[in-house]
Amino acid sequence: METPKSPRKEVYRPLTGHSDDRRFSVEDELFDYQNHSDSQPQRRYHHHRNYILWALYMASNVISFVVGGYFGTKMHDSSLNRECSVHTSAYSPLMKDVDIKYAYTSFNGSFLKETVYRRDASPEVDAAWEALGVDSQSPDRPGVIPLQDGPASGLEERHVQRSEKYGAGYFVNVEGMHHLHCLNLVRKSLYFNYAYYKDLGMHAFKNDDHILKLHTTHCLDTIRQVLMCNVDTGLLGQVWYDPQKPAAFPDFNTQHKCKNFDAVRQWAETLQAPPADQIPMDYLKPADPRYILPSTP
Repeated sequence: METPKSPRKEVYRPLTGHSDDRRFSVEDELFDYQNHSDSQPQRRYHHHRNYILWALYMASNVISFVVGGYFGTKMHDSSLNRECSVHTSAYSPLMKDVDIKYAYTSFNGSFLKETVYRRDASPEVDAAWEALGVDSQSPDRPGVIPLQDGPASGLEERHVQRSEKYGAGYFVNVEGMHHLHCLNLVRKSLYFNYAYYKDLGMHAFKNDDHILKLHTTHCLDTIRQVLMCNVDTGLLGQVWYDPQKPAAFPDFNTQHKCKNFDAVRQWAETLQAPPADQIPMDYLKPADPRYILPSTP
């Protein structure tokens, strides 16, 4: 008789570690994928923002460099202009009141084409010269500077002063304006202008010919000394003219570095004392006998 077989027992076998790892690995990959997908726009945003910030930073540096360089150059030029003016000129209070600048200027040196300043005497020509300020600083219309500016400007007790009643100060003329005054007198004394101004009988031409001659030669020699003192070291080239028979001729149309003349002229004009016929009798400080010269210097 056969022995009956025992029923097979079900044995529980847990999943292996590899199965668990695979399950969690798949879940992790799915999670990472979802996170990666979600972070892509954010990463692009941060990258774009960083690029903009970098670009703004570089642009601000460039702008700062350009602006700083521009103003640095301006300040350097201004300082250099002042140093050059102070180094090459005698002191006057004009230097602290006027911002002296230098700029390239083209000279009109035409030989055949006349400017108004070269034409024969006429009211129009006189008006052009007067607009330059040639009469604004004539000896009978001096300016006045404060007493404290006198010594540094080369003025001493012996120089004529304004009465304390009217504010004191030294009577002065801006030399550059006097030089133009002198050049204008030389122009008026040229042979083709002399009769016109002698007939008018004004200013220097009120005097007899002997005094007029001394006045004119004084001006001539003053201009000579000014030109020698400020000798121009520029060069004149030459050009060809006359296509039929080419010949060389100096080119007087040159470039020069000049001061801002109009600013100096305006300063001189605002400095003026009233006309001689409008000032009170006691406007001048009485002369000190110790400083009275025997004759005109």
